[in-house]
Amino acid sequence: MTLLKTLPHAGLLVALLLLAACAPSQNWREVRPEGSGAELMFPCKPDQAHRPASAQEPAMGLAVCRAGGLSFSLSWSEMPRPDMLGPALLAMGEGLRQRLKAPEAVWQAVQVPGMTPRPESGQQALAGPGQQARQALFSRGLKVYQLVMLGPRDDEPAWQNFVASVRLPE
Repeated sequence: MTLLKTLPHAGLLVALLLLAACAPSQNWREVRPEGSGAELMFPCKPDQAHRPASAQEPAMGLAVCRAGGLSFSLSWSEMPRPDMLGPALLAMGEGLRQRLKAPEAVWQAVQVPGMTPRPESGQQALAGPGQQARQALFSRGLKVYQLVMLGPRDDEPAWQNFVASVRLPE
């Protein structure tokens, strides 16, 4: 199975990320996106979309909002088999990098309470023409997660707050 078939609707999730909007100022609030198994703080009220699993595709979801000129999102997908976790995480990270036309960037460790340690987990900052992004990739059980902050500029304090707020309770 190719990596693109692993996450067949990643483009849809990114399109929702780019189009979503909400209050222009940062007003952090706790959110538990339906079906994600996660709780985290968003700087605005996120729009949420969830697609249950089918015979051909895994369950997927997205929570996204726009605040202060930046988009903040959590996307997730439940893999049918453990051997698909690593390739799915790699595909999520590489997909964003390619869409931004960003050069390779250094991966750093990411620690999310409740995550399953995997070598493919990490976080990075990306810079493409007119867009900057930060992303974190991690998993728990059979779910893979991608946390993204995207916009025309970087906001490290907002990113640190966003990442530090993520919890994957049992």
